[in-house]
Amino acid sequence: MTMEAPDDGFDMVRTANYYSGWVAEGIFETLLTYDYLARPARLTPLTAEAMPEVGDGGKTYTFHVRKGIYFSADPVFKGQRRELTAADYAYTFKRLLDPANRSPSTSFLEGKIAGLDALAAKAKKGGKFDYDAPVAGLQTPDRYTLKVLLNAPDYNFLYIVAHGALGAVAREAVEGYGQQLGAHPVGTGPYVLKQYVSRSKVILEANPDYRGYVWDFKDSAEPGNADDAQLVKDMQGKQMPRVGRVEMSMIDEEQSRWLAFQSGQVDIDKLPAIAAPKVLAGERLAPEYAAMGLRLLRTPEPEVTYTYFNMRDTLVGGMSLEKIALRRAIAMAYNLREEIVQIRRNQATAAPMMVPPGVAGHDPAYRSSMAYDPELANKLLDRFGYKRGAHGWRTLPDGKPLVLRIQSESSSASQQFAELWKRGLDKIGVKVEFPVSNFADNLRAATECKLMMWGGAWHADYPEGENFMQLLYGPNTGQGNTSCYQSADYDRLYRQAVALPPGPERAALYAQMNLRMEADTVWRLHVTRVRNWLIRPWVQGFKKHPFLHADWKYLDIDVSKQKQ
Repeated sequence: MTMEAPDDGFDMVRTANYYSGWVAEGIFETLLTYDYLARPARLTPLTAEAMPEVGDGGKTYTFHVRKGIYFSADPVFKGQRRELTAADYAYTFKRLLDPANRSPSTSFLEGKIAGLDALAAKAKKGGKFDYDAPVAGLQTPDRYTLKVLLNAPDYNFLYIVAHGALGAVAREAVEGYGQQLGAHPVGTGPYVLKQYVSRSKVILEANPDYRGYVWDFKDSAEPGNADDAQLVKDMQGKQMPRVGRVEMSMIDEEQSRWLAFQSGQVDIDKLPAIAAPKVLAGERLAPEYAAMGLRLLRTPEPEVTYTYFNMRDTLVGGMSLEKIALRRAIAMAYNLREEIVQIRRNQATAAPMMVPPGVAGHDPAYRSSMAYDPELANKLLDRFGYKRGAHGWRTLPDGKPLVLRIQSESSSASQQFAELWKRGLDKIGVKVEFPVSNFADNLRAATECKLMMWGGAWHADYPEGENFMQLLYGPNTGQGNTSCYQSADYDRLYRQAVALPPGPERAALYAQMNLRMEADTVWRLHVTRVRNWLIRPWVQGFKKHPFLHADWKYLDIDVSKQKQ
C-alpha cells in the first residue's frame, strides 16, 4: 500500500497526522471500535467486554476491559507479559491533557471529564503533570473496570472513546522511550512495527502475542448487496488476522503511485486523479482494466478540503473590515470549478459547508456565499484601499507591500494547486509566493499558528458534525484550530450546539456557524473527494469503512489467485 504524504510517528496523542493514524490503528486498540460492514457506521466493543453501562443521565460510563489481552512483547516490560488493564486507559486519557504533549486531540476530552482539567491546569503552573494524582472522573475500582464521570452529558462521547488517540498505551513504554515513543509504538493490536524509515517506509508484521478473533460480520451485511454477500462468503469464520505482513511506502507523486500499482507492487490503492480518465468509464472500470480482474470501489470521503487563513497573521489575519475584505477577495479569486475538472478530474464535488455528506449535521440545502468572482473581488479591494501600483500589484492600504505566502509541498499536485491559486490572484493584482516544505513539517507549523495560509483536509473521526465544527472553536487554537480563529459568536453557537442531542436543532446551529465562518472568511472551502479504490483480484474482504483505516486486519489474500 502507499501513503500520499509522510507520517509523523505513531504516538497518536502527539499528532493528528492521517497517515500516522492509518498505521497506528493496527497497533493500538481502543475500548470501542466500529462494526466493519455496518452502514451507517455503528459502534461495537473492541477491548471492552460490552458496550458501557450508562448512568446519571448520560454523565457516567462504566467500561469493563476484557481479561487476557496483552501488550506486544517489548524490552520495556523486562521479559514479563504485560496485561492490558483499565488503568492503561485512564493513563491514556490523561496523556491527552498533559500540557507537555501539546496534543492536537486535547479538545476531544478538554472540559469533559470531572477533575481532569484541574489536574492539567495544575501542571501548566507547576510544569509537570502528576499521573498518580486521583481524578474524580477516571476511576478504576478494580483491575478491569474504568468508570468515567463527565461534567455534563456528551452525546458524542462514545465516538471519542473509539478515536485512535485513545488507543491504550503502557506507561512503561511512554517513560521508557520518551520522545522516541513515536518510533517505538507498543500496543495490544494485531500488528507490530517491524521496520520504520521515518516519512518513507513502514513494515508491519502480525503480532505473535495478539489474541486473534474470528471474522463474523455476516449480520451487518447490507441485504441484497452482492459485494457484501461475496465478502461474507470469502471471509466468514476465518481466524484473524490473515495478512502476516503489511508494507507501506510514502509516494507523494501521483504518477509514481500509479506506476507502482500498474507494476504489481501494490495490492490496494486509491486511483490517482491523473489516471481516472483512462481507467474509468463513468463510474465503472474501463473494459481494459475490468479484464484484469481488478475490483473498483467508489466511496465519497466523509471529509472536506479547504484553504485556511491564519487569523493571527499580521497580513491576512484580524477582524477589521479591510482585513475581512482582503480574505473575501482572495477566496473569490479561487476557481473551484477548475480544481474539480482539471486537478480532481471530476472525482470530487464542491463542499458548500464544513460538515460533509454522510456526517450528521450536513444540510444538503445549504448554499455557500463564497463564489468565484474576480470582478467583484477587484471592486472589493478597490473599495477598501488596496491600490494597484505602477507594477500592477496591489499594496496594503498603508502603502506597504501585499505579498501572500501560501504554504506548499514539493509534489506535482501541490504545484497544480499553486498554479491555480496564482492564476486567480493575478486577476486581482495580489502577489503570492509558495514556500515549500513537507506535509508533516507544515502540519506542525500550522498547529503553532506559524503559517499565513495552507491547504488542508479534515477526514471525519466520527460521524457527527461536532468533529468538524470544533476545528474553529476558539479554545482549540493550536489543537485542531489551525486558523487560530477566535470568535465570541462562533464559540457561543458551538457551546449551544454540543449541549443538544444530534438532530435538526443542533444541525441548524451548525449552519449558523458556517455562516459566521463565511462572514469572517476564515476558510475557503474546496471539495469532498470521491475515492476510487482499486483492489487486486486476490485481495479478499476489502470494503472501505468511513472511519476505520487499518483495513488489512480484516482482509485475506487468496494465494492461488496471486500466483496466477
